[in-house]
Amino acid sequence: MLERRPSHDDLIDHLVRSTALQRGEAARVVLDVLAYFDESTEDFVRRRHRELQSGGAVNAEIFERIAAELPYRAVAPPELSLRQLRRIVYG
Repeated sequence: MLERRPSHDDLIDHLVRSTALQRGEAARVVLDVLAYFDESTEDFVRRRHRELQSGGAVNAEIFERIAAELPYRAVAPPELSLRQLRRIVYG
């Protein structure tokens, strides 16, 4: 009978072979990356808004930057207007 392994074990094996990471460290990295890309578009927009605002950016800059970042997500959402981004943050 074949042992059933989680689908990301191949990626963990690759990281162990190609980096100085130990298996446990590689597993944590994979889980962190998966969690990062599991974030919904709305959660991403809100989080980035908070991060950029706390860094001193103003809303005009923030929403332009978020709009530019969205297409580079692992699963890019449909293009959102600046108004739609504002509505995600402020309701």
